[in-house]
Amino acid sequence: MGRYIGASCRRCRAVGEKLFLKTKKCTTAKCMLERRNFRPGQHGKGRRKISEYSLQLTEKQKLRNMYGMSEKQFRSYFEESARQKGVTGHNLLIMLERRLDNVVMRTGLCGSRNQARQFIRHGHIKVNEHRVDIPSFLVKKDDVITVAAKDKSKKMVDAIMELTAGRVVPEWLKVDKEKKTAEVSIIPAVEDIDHKINVQLIVELYSK
Repeated sequence: MGRYIGASCRRCRAVGEKLFLKTKKCTTAKCMLERRNFRPGQHGKGRRKISEYSLQLTEKQKLRNMYGMSEKQFRSYFEESARQKGVTGHNLLIMLERRLDNVVMRTGLCGSRNQARQFIRHGHIKVNEHRVDIPSFLVKKDDVITVAAKDKSKKMVDAIMELTAGRVVPEWLKVDKEKKTAEVSIIPAVEDIDHKINVQLIVELYSK
């Protein structure tokens, strides 16, 4: 399956929950889920039977779309999580949260994960003073994320940070907005992840 190029808002409407795929639109009255609170498509307003499989699939799609990954990528994360010690679902959430594109979004340096991926691929982000252009790069404790010392990079970040000024930064990240830097103070725990995902349903789906 190729990269999704459709409307981002359709994904939110499909799962019936805001996934915050847009920089600003999701927090305003222009949000399509607020204006059209039903599933997309011809039969979106119709009633449908919600099975156990449907609940499991919806949770998986919710998490996969939230982090902007293909099914193949998401499946590989799940398999890696299952090989690690501890609870598989918790391992999965923590790995996804440690992705560089997610961390850049969390700090407010970018408005969305999609924007952060593009920003990283274009060489605007450094980790420990080394340029990293891989959005899936997993950060570690004490890693320092900085914006490249380019006028273009800094101007872009200044404009974005005005839009994300009210964003709450997780406690596991230390952000210096003046220097445009962020430090990973600790590896996030499940309790530090703010979205409400029933990850056990995802584990059950992939365990069949």
